[in-house]
Amino acid sequence: MKFYPEGFWIDKAENKAALQNVSGIYEAMRTGTILEARSVICDSSHDLLVDLKSMRGVIPREEGAIGIREGTVRDIAIISRVNKPVCFIVTEIVRDEYGRLTAILSRRKAQERCQAEYVERLEKGDVIDAKITHLEPFGAFADIGCGIAALLPIDSISVSRIHHPNERFRVGMHIKAVVRQKADGRITLSHKELLGTWLENAAQFHVGETVAGIVRSVESYGVFVELTPNLAGLAEVREDVRSGQQASVYIKSILPARMKIKLAIVESFDHDYSPEPPKYFFEGAHIEEFLYSPPESERRIVTSFL
Repeated sequence: MKFYPEGFWIDKAENKAALQNVSGIYEAMRTGTILEARSVICDSSHDLLVDLKSMRGVIPREEGAIGIREGTVRDIAIISRVNKPVCFIVTEIVRDEYGRLTAILSRRKAQERCQAEYVERLEKGDVIDAKITHLEPFGAFADIGCGIAALLPIDSISVSRIHHPNERFRVGMHIKAVVRQKADGRITLSHKELLGTWLENAAQFHVGETVAGIVRSVESYGVFVELTPNLAGLAEVREDVRSGQQASVYIKSILPARMKIKLAIVESFDHDYSPEPPKYFFEGAHIEEFLYSPPESERRIVTSFL
């Protein structure tokens, strides 16, 4: 079985087929198949009630996630799953005092299998699927499989600097990421290496064009305007320009040897925008080295995953 972030399997035909009747759930219990369904209630005991369609499902509190039983993970990891897909293994089917069937489920066991069969086998440089689960000023947390979280630090999101991950991502967004580090059972991710080199990004623009950008910083010597998440240019200072504004910019020159794009700001204005899904240049399954800078540039900007 291939492991994905929670929510991937919930609408798949094989998952729906297993949940549509009692015999399908019994078969899933017999085979140890990981299923997905939506949790609907977290009760006062912090047990999760899950909508299995054909019967009632319960994930007992201690089975809600790796670390709950040991006290190393807070109960918010369970509470925050309400009204969201959860993965689980069916461990038992019982009848309550009214004779109704109830499936006892374990999300923890599904995570342990994902950890052993997938996460522990990941290597630095592996490109994986992930789903953004929450955002903090220092980075984004992403589900890399069955609800197992990994950190994507803010300085690894893109080459162009941002003030907060919400400028790139929104919760629930599906992304690709690179395994940057593995230590003490925890995964740290990177992202900018998938967004293209300086040349790949610069090839999308031409001298003489006027294009859209985002003002990222205003310095005494110029204004940095982001053209893509991995490419920014420098414009002359203007008093009416502020960081975070949208801008229309005229491209004066593109200089690969100096890794510079010279711009002139035509107009800047305030405008709220929603992050777009990332555009990826790298489409492989593993990356060992990422050379961002052009070959003719004296500067060498490289990321090694060896």
